[in-house]
Amino acid sequence: MFTPGRIIFASLFVVVFIIAMVVSYKKDAKRNKKHYQNAALYVAISIIVTILLLFLFKYINKH
Repeated sequence: MFTPGRIIFASLFVVVFIIAMVVSYKKDAKRNKKHYQNAALYVAISIIVTILLLFLFKYINKH
């Protein structure tokens, strides 16, 4: 299944990817503050509504 080399590669990839995402976010956050105010709030609300709709549809289909 997973060899030690694959586990090391996956671990390093995840760490480097997260570091790149944080650096990119910090660079863009300064530039986009004017254009995307409250964007994180809208994304969070959308995710919560989507999850609630999923549970609602599962509940409706059971009964």
